[in-house]
Amino acid sequence: MSPDYLHDPESNTIGALLDHIAAVEVAYQVDTFEGRGLTPRERQEWGALLDLGERARREIRGRPVAYYLHLLKDVRQKTLGEFAKRDDDWLYEKTPFWGGQPANNYFKWFHVFEDEINHRGQIRWLCKRLPG
Repeated sequence: MSPDYLHDPESNTIGALLDHIAAVEVAYQVDTFEGRGLTPRERQEWGALLDLGERARREIRGRPVAYYLHLLKDVRQKTLGEFAKRDDDWLYEKTPFWGGQPANNYFKWFHVFEDEINHRGQIRWLCKRLPG
């Protein structure tokens, strides 16, 4: 499987989608576990992965599938380790979120997992259309 396969000029590659899943999780780790936004350095590192689109099509290329799977595993291990440190009350703690509106950690992490499920569907769709 080629993680760089581009189905059409407007789509994302499998590699970019896998990187995006990891980047979204990292952004929410920072928000919910550390109580802050991404630093300029972190935004530079994860920006193309978070935004996808043209920049991701240009920058996210040439890595083997194993790279993406390793990144996803490392990011998820951190998430699970941080979840283990918290109780259920933490899930309901509210902080400002989209547009300054209050949202709890349960909502935020639901969004992370919903985003991943959506992109897994896209990856499955792309895999069925890989050439040869």
